[in-house]
Amino acid sequence: MSVFELESKSEAELTRLIQNANQELQARINEKRKDVIRQIRELADSIQVTVELIEISGKGSIASNSKVAAKYRNPANAAQTWTGRGVAPKWMQALLEAGRDKAEFAI
Repeated sequence: MSVFELESKSEAELTRLIQNANQELQARINEKRKDVIRQIRELADSIQVTVELIEISGKGSIASNSKVAAKYRNPANAAQTWTGRGVAPKWMQALLEAGRDKAEFAI
């Protein structure tokens, strides 16, 4: 389909075209996935090994999007908290540099 053919289509027609293309793409991806899984099982069988395939939900990411509860609170500003993960926020760094122990600010 050329650009000129797309320019003549209405927004509804373009939306329908995109939806149909996404459905076709998903069907092809699912078919390819099934084929790869079949190949893995055949190869495993050929060398007499058992393979356990673990399904990962989402878009291929194992990481969770769930929020982590805060562990520390800034005594000067209760709205500022820190989970204890990653780089400490500036307020925590300043308190630690002043000789304070982070356990003092545990929630």
